[in-house]
Amino acid sequence: MAVIIASELAKDMVGEPLFRKVSLSLERRDRMVIGGRNGAGKTTLLRILAGEEAHDGGNIVLEKNARIALHDQRPPRDQTLSLEDYALSGCTVQLELEAELAECEAKMAEGDERALERYGDLYARFEAVGGYGWRDRAGQMLTALGFADEARPRPLSSFSGGQLTRASLARALASEPDVLLLDEPTNHLDLESLEWLEDTIKSLDAAVIMVAHDRWFLEAVGTSILELEGGRGYFFKGTWSQWRKEKAQRELNTSRQMAKQQEEIARLERFINRFGAKATKAKQAQSRAKQLDKVKGNLVQAEAKDGAGLEFKFAKAERSGKIIYELSDGRVEVPGKVLVSGAEFYLERGEHVVLVGPNGAGKTTLVATLAGRRELAAGKLLTGHGVKVGYLSQHVEEIEYGTARTVLEACQRKTGLAPNPARSLLGRFLFSGDDVNKDVHSLSGGERQRLGLAALVASGANILILDEPTNHLDIESREALEDALRSFDGAVILVTHDRALLEAVGTRTVAIEDGTLVSHMGDWVDYMTSREEKKALREAVAARRAAEAGTKGAGKSNGGAAPTAAAKPKPANGSGSGKPAASAPKPKTNGNGAGPSNGVKPGTARRAGAKELAKLEREVERAEEALATIEDELADPGIWADPKRAPDATKRHEAAKARVATAYAAWESAGG
Repeated sequence: MAVIIASELAKDMVGEPLFRKVSLSLERRDRMVIGGRNGAGKTTLLRILAGEEAHDGGNIVLEKNARIALHDQRPPRDQTLSLEDYALSGCTVQLELEAELAECEAKMAEGDERALERYGDLYARFEAVGGYGWRDRAGQMLTALGFADEARPRPLSSFSGGQLTRASLARALASEPDVLLLDEPTNHLDLESLEWLEDTIKSLDAAVIMVAHDRWFLEAVGTSILELEGGRGYFFKGTWSQWRKEKAQRELNTSRQMAKQQEEIARLERFINRFGAKATKAKQAQSRAKQLDKVKGNLVQAEAKDGAGLEFKFAKAERSGKIIYELSDGRVEVPGKVLVSGAEFYLERGEHVVLVGPNGAGKTTLVATLAGRRELAAGKLLTGHGVKVGYLSQHVEEIEYGTARTVLEACQRKTGLAPNPARSLLGRFLFSGDDVNKDVHSLSGGERQRLGLAALVASGANILILDEPTNHLDIESREALEDALRSFDGAVILVTHDRALLEAVGTRTVAIEDGTLVSHMGDWVDYMTSREEKKALREAVAARRAAEAGTKGAGKSNGGAAPTAAAKPKPANGSGSGKPAASAPKPKTNGNGAGPSNGVKPGTARRAGAKELAKLEREVERAEEALATIEDELADPGIWADPKRAPDATKRHEAAKARVATAYAAWESAGG
């Protein structure tokens, strides 16, 4: 049964139609992705469904008593609320029932019998929406989204914009609605939180409608697509990737049909022009004219498009020396907190490195330091010969434009281009016509991001340092950036939570783990796979050791004495005599009473298996230690400066990884 149905919704913006005849229907556990370019009306549609914005046509029907929650990018109105109170404020049903229960309890204490009857009904309803555990659930959401317990009493005004966005997401999830509307839920989440969010959304017994630009997220959670394109809604049942394939095939088929129709029109027109004046061909010409009218009256039309996307084409990188950066024993800190210490980092010409780590680990501070925007707290940073840095900060509001007043002036100042080339460049980043004369200081975050990217594209830099470059970009623009970065012949240091971009661009992964830099010779997917394998192995070995320690401890605790009465096994015949029951079956022997018929004494096989398992565990540990030693060696910049040592080290690293995999597989096969 549908939880929400919207029929032929229409919306106008400034007197112009934004979309028309948009319909949808969702049951519980349906998860619909709203697709479309920026400006297509995705956020507006969510707000209409939430009842927070009026629509100009159509209707919306909700299941009886269905609760609806919206998470979007707007900051909370009342910033005097504590974080905890804000997260709980979305649970309106629970709050109301809790207040009514308290009122009933007070009346019951006064002897009101009617209050007792009402209390039972209220309590049943309260239990149905989570009972007294609902506050704990809200707390769990806050914890999962990166908020420490001590942050909960703080007022909202003390948090950053990204933190407030995460608080809004926690609030929406904690309310356990029947219809959950999510506008960019992946913004400001680190990679671990993204995976948690995917699992959480898939577990909800609710209809979910979401707008997001994280392609991995959309693929993981979406069960259907509603694309807003050209003012219309196009529905597709299936995953994000299936929809993309279907759409590409549909567009290809349409293109072929249009080409075929144009060929037919040209053929008919040639015949009419050639034979229309000849009496002997007059009837045939008239017939062809009718065919031509019919073809023109049934022309296949291409689907309407919502404008162009960004065009990324980086200027050819000026050649630098082989070394871009060499960081030795670096310490990066912010007031009152050391983020990274003892950092060793090395970057060569043409390398594409992705920097990963949890929120707050220091990624933004580190790349700002490498870009020369901050000073090292300690250590030494060497920059190579001829290095020209192109840097894009995620904090676009902090970009300085000097005395520039307009977008065009700011672009010229940043790039050194003359007015006409600057206009052309800005046009590729969707600043067309009078947009170039906008006041640069009044630009939105998305416009500032596009202006920063435009300047970066024309910079001629040979090292691009990009901190969350996909903020404010739609999926088509993200894919265009991805293609441009993959073909860029200079070096790249990339910080992003877009996992598709991480996978596509990086050839080496550097992670901030527990305040240190860890380099992994492989892309992000390799790094994550290796990390999960190591984690699983460590947990398994720790569990095995704990079990062995517990067994030994239990044996020692008896001190070798006879078991107490409470610990004695019950006799088989239940008589308490200790004699075996007459009917108890005897174990089969090999004919001489020596034991089981397979010739192995009881317990021997178990002991042999345990010894083999322990031996395999030691082999796993040795292989892990050898791999760690080689990875420490690979972190030494001197390795990569020596053309003879580097290939040998790489081969030994691959061999060590293979030994770990083999040892782990053997350990698992033996029952580990």
